[in-house]
Amino acid sequence: MRPKSGLPKRKALKRKPIFEYGFKDNPNTKMYINPTLIQPYKTKDYINAVSLFSGCGGLDLGFLGGFNFCNKKYQSLPYKIVHAYDIDEKATQTYGLNLSNEVTTIDLTTIDISSLPPANVLLGGFPCQDFSSCGHKKGFQGNTGELYTVMKDYMNIHKPGIVVGENVPFLERLGNGKFLRHIINEFESVGYIFQVWKIYCPDFGLPQSRTRLFLIGVRSDIKSFPKPPTPELFYQYVTIDKAIGDLVEITDESVPNQTQYFVATKATKGAGQGDQKSKEGEIAYTVRANTKARVHFHYSLERRLTVRECARLQSFPDEFVFPHSASQNMLEIGNAVPPIIGHLIAKQIYEFIKINPNVMKNNDS
Repeated sequence: MRPKSGLPKRKALKRKPIFEYGFKDNPNTKMYINPTLIQPYKTKDYINAVSLFSGCGGLDLGFLGGFNFCNKKYQSLPYKIVHAYDIDEKATQTYGLNLSNEVTTIDLTTIDISSLPPANVLLGGFPCQDFSSCGHKKGFQGNTGELYTVMKDYMNIHKPGIVVGENVPFLERLGNGKFLRHIINEFESVGYIFQVWKIYCPDFGLPQSRTRLFLIGVRSDIKSFPKPPTPELFYQYVTIDKAIGDLVEITDESVPNQTQYFVATKATKGAGQGDQKSKEGEIAYTVRANTKARVHFHYSLERRLTVRECARLQSFPDEFVFPHSASQNMLEIGNAVPPIIGHLIAKQIYEFIKINPNVMKNNDS
């Protein structure tokens, strides 16, 4: 049966990626990967972080560093992800394959938060669907709208020195800003000071149109604040063809996930969201968490973008493998914080911690 548009139904090619290693076990990453992923470590040598709503690990990879993207090295940073948590079992499988086995599939609303390990830094990309301009815009009435309270409970119990929350830009406009103000007030009520950093990701090398809010919190006994990053590129953006042009001739799994894409009709003028043709020489459209095959078309080929091409647009290195179906992989990629943006935030936090050692103290008091 055809959809209402009259166009043939979109479907993914029934292909699974072919790979030998995930990111952490790939021999090609051993020289620059974050050491905590491959060898024992001493707690005192690292800034410990706990990751809530970790998804496949984009933000966490950014904090760890030790990866390459678009011929640029993103240096390893002295963070250790003590443990990560997410409700999506397939996303945690991807996390375990690429980053660490210290990841648990769990509904965080069903557990005693005091049972989670303490940390110096709390990371949390709390679910955004109810705050997204593409979602139902239900705010706190939605199924995931109040999951930010898990982060608040962790802060209240474990008192990490730094908190990094991430969400969609529509959160600042939803209800004329009342939802964002409420979340910030709730976070600050347990002894923190917060700022909102609005990041236009192409300014920092991401080859797609993507804006995100980062909610940066500092425990109130720490009497200063990290500096927000300043744009690096000033309109000299990394274009889609620069990011994925070398994949045009690759039609096999020599680059994992390159054979996974959705079959559909050609992009047409006036097509709906997700049906536009990408434009060579420009940044890509936003990569979205989409299980309905609404993935944009390639700028020069008569097909939609592959899973690997979308992962590239989100700044995942090619060694970071997505082991599931095209639909699940696109969900994980679209929901992720781009690793190079996570790395950007992590560097600002690290520079702050170096001159504010109190961040490393009393985190479990």
